[in-house]
Amino acid sequence: MIVTNRITLESLLVKLPATFHEALEAINTNTLGIVFFVGNDRQLIGVFTDGDARRALLAGAALSDLITADSFYFNKSPHYLPFDCDISEIWSLLEQNLRCIPLLDASHRVVDFSTRARIRRFPVLEPDIGQQEICNVLECVTSGWISSQGRFIGEFERAFSDYLGGGHAIAVANGTVALQLGLTALGIGHGDEVIVPNFTFGASINAIIHSGAIPVLADVDLDTWTIDLDELRKLITPQTKAIMPVHIYGQPARIDEIKEIASEKGIIIIEDCAEALGATYKNRRVGLDGDCTCFSFFANKTITTGEGGMVVFKDAGMAQRARILRDHGMSPQKRYWHDYAGFNFRMTNMQAAIGVAQMGRIEELLNRKKLIFQAYDSLLSEHQVLSLPPKNNWSENSYWLYTVILNGYEGDVRDKLITQLGYRGIDARPGFYPMHQMAPYHQYGHGAYPVSSYLSANSISLPSSPGLSDEEIHHIVGIFIDELSSFTSEI
Repeated sequence: MIVTNRITLESLLVKLPATFHEALEAINTNTLGIVFFVGNDRQLIGVFTDGDARRALLAGAALSDLITADSFYFNKSPHYLPFDCDISEIWSLLEQNLRCIPLLDASHRVVDFSTRARIRRFPVLEPDIGQQEICNVLECVTSGWISSQGRFIGEFERAFSDYLGGGHAIAVANGTVALQLGLTALGIGHGDEVIVPNFTFGASINAIIHSGAIPVLADVDLDTWTIDLDELRKLITPQTKAIMPVHIYGQPARIDEIKEIASEKGIIIIEDCAEALGATYKNRRVGLDGDCTCFSFFANKTITTGEGGMVVFKDAGMAQRARILRDHGMSPQKRYWHDYAGFNFRMTNMQAAIGVAQMGRIEELLNRKKLIFQAYDSLLSEHQVLSLPPKNNWSENSYWLYTVILNGYEGDVRDKLITQLGYRGIDARPGFYPMHQMAPYHQYGHGAYPVSSYLSANSISLPSSPGLSDEEIHHIVGIFIDELSSFTSEI
């Protein structure tokens, strides 16, 4: 295992003018023997090493002397690379015995650094925005259609329905309000119970609470990480009005069985598909089985509009009611006349403009994400201490965020591992916390939730951005296994 100190980008930056003492303090702090001299805007001026300092002090400089941009004590033409360069370019420079390389953006600002122990920072997820997205937004800006009216709203909704193969799609401000709008439009409110998985992101339960309903937490199934059907059956009461299955991490829930249960009891289904766009269940796209289905387009999702969401209804009448509720409850026939006490849950035309372009690339993005998952699977499948993302013969994941389970560990190993990975440039994340463990939701829990608790404590998500190359995935996995091996002898 490579031992690394807690080196941050900030510990490498020294803004000029600065004294020799300040520069040496920074070198001592980061332990790399080098600092990057920058201006007020973090633009790179040069690099200064412990060797440069030694030579200057031997030549008569004092610790209190100022180093300015015009000083001759440091290298004003250092090696550097663009922050988005190929990993092979970084290795090529490091092989020239450079200890630390600044990585710059297009404005020559220092945004990251590379060493042999930390090639660069790999975010867990980042959006893929292309030229068409930019052109669409520019059209909105130049035409003045930047708010919630304009051609891209309807175009985005139609493209989304076409992709799913039906339904009535309504674009909204984000995935959370998509859930709340769906609940409200379907008549779920005060005193109604909604069964929701305990292992999910807080948006699911928050939408239920803010609709006035009562969340009822169900444990999940270890094989799929989605709602446990036996638990679901046990939790149904005369007050149960809806089930909110969550297709967690892009893995579809057993929706046919859920539909059977709901049909027997006359219960509404509101699917949380925030992470599942592109997933399939029994060879059909996830998103048209519930009475309504809700998607998120946050920046880390497979397609993005920055913020944004979509709610898709089966019933045209319910969809029309939701459209009115989305827009302050105002009558479509009579301006400023309110038919309902509605919301402002509208998406902007600029967001929809990005969404239209992203929908045009959805198969490309999904295929790239699938290849990333397959690469991770290939490299990690031999390690018995890891459980890889769920697989079965009746569904296909959306390949949103590559998440594995660490088996056989105790205490805070997962959290320590995440910290160690962060020091080496790998932005790993913990799994979602079980709802019942957090103070706002204690009152909705009814037991220990063993599966939710286990998955949460032992899950870790690795970088899954669509732009990752095979070489970068190999690099990430190498560091991941290297760090994990420090906690076990079985790797």
